[in-house]
Amino acid sequence: MAILLGVIASLFLIVGVTVAQQPTQPTQNCDPAYPKDLAGNEICIPSPPPDLNCKDISYRQFVVLDPDPHNFDSDKDGIGCEGEQR
Repeated sequence: MAILLGVIASLFLIVGVTVAQQPTQPTQNCDPAYPKDLAGNEICIPSPPPDLNCKDISYRQFVVLDPDPHNFDSDKDGIGCEGEQR
């Protein structure tokens, strides 16, 4: 009986480790063109549609990579929504 309980406990540990190691699925459609703010914190701005403007989001001064589907980086310096309220 003790051996059986040990085997069952081992199986639970293996299953628990396997589940914990699986990558988590993103819950939102975050566009990879807008990965983080200037402090290095991850941000999430959804991919179009709809087309968003700076006034539609709460983020300001964040990293913008090509392509820039929402055109948040109008001056093409790699920083989005630098104070403009389009």
